[in-house]
Amino acid sequence: MDVLEFKNLFRTAYKSILKNKMRSLLTSLGIIIGVGSVIVMVSIGEGAQAQIEENIRSLGTDLIMVQPGDIRRGGVSRGAGTRTNLTLKDVEMIRNNAQYIKAVSPVINSSGQIIGNGENWNTQFYGVSQDYFEIKSWEIEHGKFFTEKDIKSRRKVCVLGNTVVEELFNGQNPVGQKVRVRNVPFTVIGTLKEKGQTSFGPDQDDLILAPYTTVLYRLKGAQLSVDMIHASAISTPAIDQAQEEIRTILRQQHGLQGDAEDDFYVRNQSEITETATQTTEVLTAMLAAVAGVSLIVGGIGIMNIMLVSVKERTREIGIRLSIGARPIDILAQFLTEAVVISLIGGLIGIVLAFIVSSLIQMFSGFTTVIQPAIILISVGFAMGIGIFFGFYPARKASELNPIDALRYE
Repeated sequence: MDVLEFKNLFRTAYKSILKNKMRSLLTSLGIIIGVGSVIVMVSIGEGAQAQIEENIRSLGTDLIMVQPGDIRRGGVSRGAGTRTNLTLKDVEMIRNNAQYIKAVSPVINSSGQIIGNGENWNTQFYGVSQDYFEIKSWEIEHGKFFTEKDIKSRRKVCVLGNTVVEELFNGQNPVGQKVRVRNVPFTVIGTLKEKGQTSFGPDQDDLILAPYTTVLYRLKGAQLSVDMIHASAISTPAIDQAQEEIRTILRQQHGLQGDAEDDFYVRNQSEITETATQTTEVLTAMLAAVAGVSLIVGGIGIMNIMLVSVKERTREIGIRLSIGARPIDILAQFLTEAVVISLIGGLIGIVLAFIVSSLIQMFSGFTTVIQPAIILISVGFAMGIGIFFGFYPARKASELNPIDALRYE
């Protein structure tokens, strides 16, 4: 079949579709809804995945987290972090010996009521080192970060997250002001740029950061253990090596030999990302599958309408066959009509999907991402539906007996 024959087929199909505009629209309605639904559902899933990945990236650059191990009593684990076996010495060993680590910081947790500017707020208070700001990708809004000198001298200084600034100081610059933590006064030397709330729930800006030495000795009574160690790999590809390097160093530091189990946990954010993205991928696939059912329904609609069309145009088919048209020509004509209807429905569905996705993003604030690949897949699937469900009516038309067709009333 040459190009001219293709053009004639499409021209004939287009004219036939225009003769019954309403019927053609109703025929393609299932495809329109199906393609639009699939694209919208997948765009919501892709948007959720992109949002999760962005939130995880905001947690830190190539973040690796070390937690104490669990205490077991009577064969029952009390959960990760119940031991108190991570120390500042562990942090120093990692800092001095790990080649794949560019930054490492102890993390000492403390929470409670914070008083400042005549207001109070319950928040998280973290004792960290300078490296923590690099590891967690924190940027300063006002003032400055604390220094190594502040850490060594155990100065009572702190940096506030945006939420704490809003709650205690009504959003005003608090640098130079005092806040009290368990009756210990801290001078605010800086505020952090807002990061916002993650999709996991926690508000990243609801915190206060202070030198870890100050928190250890002023708030936790010279406790030598640390609650957690955060580190940053030299690059994303080096995360696995960095993680194994930390594990080796800590096993040596804790005197663990042979097959002895680790008394700590080492995790990286790629594991978190993988788990989260796997979940959203499954949900996206399920949503797309549910939406795809309407495509099948649309295909059945095309088949039914095409069967009616064959019935109505029986005499036309008889005339064409009697003047020399081959059965393959009739088959191609009706099959082309089915494909054109599906293609038009697919294109309308794409436009509808863009409009609906934009409205969802505009009014709900939920991120939607439409990938070019899903558009191509949807159009291809729509055309496939047209071919699959249009083949039976087209074949039935091509198998009509010319004499019987001409006699049909």
